[in-house]
Amino acid sequence: MKTKILMLIVAAGFLGGCNQPMSDGEKGALVGAAAGTGIGLVTGGSFGAVVGAGLIGGAVGYLGGTAIGNSK
Repeated sequence: MKTKILMLIVAAGFLGGCNQPMSDGEKGALVGAAAGTGIGLVTGGSFGAVVGAGLIGGAVGYLGGTAIGNSK
């Protein structure tokens, strides 16, 4: 049930926040959050661990994407 609610919130965020092209940092955050959440789900972590993995992945992805954007 919690996962379904989280997915609805994420989908609403995607649909509501796409009025302009995404920056490199935003793209990195999106990919990092998806990867972190996916890894947390595959390893069978609790809901808190999965959300934490998504947040950490998003933060690392944002930093990496911003670094790539600044090097262009």
